[in-house]
Amino acid sequence: MTDTAGPAADASEAGTSTSTGTDIAAAAVGTAADGPPRITPTTRVLLHDLAVRRDRDEWIVGRMATRTFVALPAAGARAVELLGAGLSVGRTEESLRAETGEEFDIADFVGDLAALGFVARIGDHAVPDAEPPRASLPWLRPRHVRLALHPVLPLLVGALLAAAVVVLVRRPDLLPGYRDLLWSRHGSVVLLSGAAAGWTLLLAHELAHLVTARAAGVPGKMRLGTRLQFLVMQTDISGIELAPRRHRLTAYLAGIALNLSVASSLVLALAPTEPGTTAHRLLAAALLLALLPLPFQCMVFTRTDLYFVLQDLTGCRDLYGDGLAYARYRARRSVRTVRTARRGVRAGDRDDDPSARLPAHERRAVRLYSVVLVVGTAACLTFMAAVTLPVDITLLVRAVRGLGPGHGLAGNADAVTVLVVLGGVNVLWLVTWWRNRRSRRSAGAT
Repeated sequence: MTDTAGPAADASEAGTSTSTGTDIAAAAVGTAADGPPRITPTTRVLLHDLAVRRDRDEWIVGRMATRTFVALPAAGARAVELLGAGLSVGRTEESLRAETGEEFDIADFVGDLAALGFVARIGDHAVPDAEPPRASLPWLRPRHVRLALHPVLPLLVGALLAAAVVVLVRRPDLLPGYRDLLWSRHGSVVLLSGAAAGWTLLLAHELAHLVTARAAGVPGKMRLGTRLQFLVMQTDISGIELAPRRHRLTAYLAGIALNLSVASSLVLALAPTEPGTTAHRLLAAALLLALLPLPFQCMVFTRTDLYFVLQDLTGCRDLYGDGLAYARYRARRSVRTVRTARRGVRAGDRDDDPSARLPAHERRAVRLYSVVLVVGTAACLTFMAAVTLPVDITLLVRAVRGLGPGHGLAGNADAVTVLVVLGGVNVLWLVTWWRNRRSRRSAGAT
């Protein structure tokens, strides 16, 4: 299965925090090792190389090297600009007071920027800097892959897809079915070839995200992860938040575009082959494997590629996190209502609603998404319990029973293949889930 290339999905991604009103100090997501030195009105600071992008009524400010980003109001972004220009803390406060008529505590703001890793030096004191997270394929430079963001590329993908659709309309018999996966009489051959092709396509899918993000100057890192019962490969491209919207959407959709391009090419290659031949069967199986990940991308409740497109288009900071918090709030409120209705006690105040603090457009999107999140997750887990898990257990039990001298070489080979491929995937899922869970708990404790 494939995962998303969206920003801040799991570990090492830095989410954005939002400040409102006249409080321009972003919520610190970390602290410097020894704490910053004392900040006075005459103190000047040296900022690291920061990128800034306007997003509706706020500004996204971040440091690409450490993949740390925050959302600030206009006054916060202006303070960063003034401090970066070399103004002292006191002069920055005076300038903001003159421009807005409001008072700001820039000393605290500088402390928060230092905690975020945005400050290189405070006065004459260097601020300890964390080691930046490792990137996948660090030798790949933006200049090497700049064509990935060329505006003509989507047109080429669209033309290739249109050509494949025309062929399928004229030759509907080329549409793949599940039987195309069973291209060989030997189950072991089908499993091994399917696994090899599937993981190759998966790697290519994630490389498409990585390459597109790298073209926009975002480091990016690929790793294994889990989404509910699915083992996925995911690409952390935290930093794409600072790119223009066209680049962001291109990076999010690059994996889907890769799968569609491969599938379209296979359709065009499949058309001239003779049905029933080995070449035809292999191409049909590869076509189905290229298309299989696409329905998964529609499962936006698991933070797939389309989830990040949805999050970007709705202007939400953390659609999944806020939707989950709202769903939990509604669940607690429902339980509380049932328990207290007979006693005439109020079930809770509206202030308890975590979505109430969000802007109106985010609040509507989060509440709608919470329904999709709950329904989708429940359906997915139900399918796992009713179908996937029983099938896996049955296949594994049959494979174990199929081992032994009484089953011949072919029978033992098939049994071993099932145990290695199917059992290996399940073991890898457990190991990956445990590793990521431990990483999140360590990060939370820190």
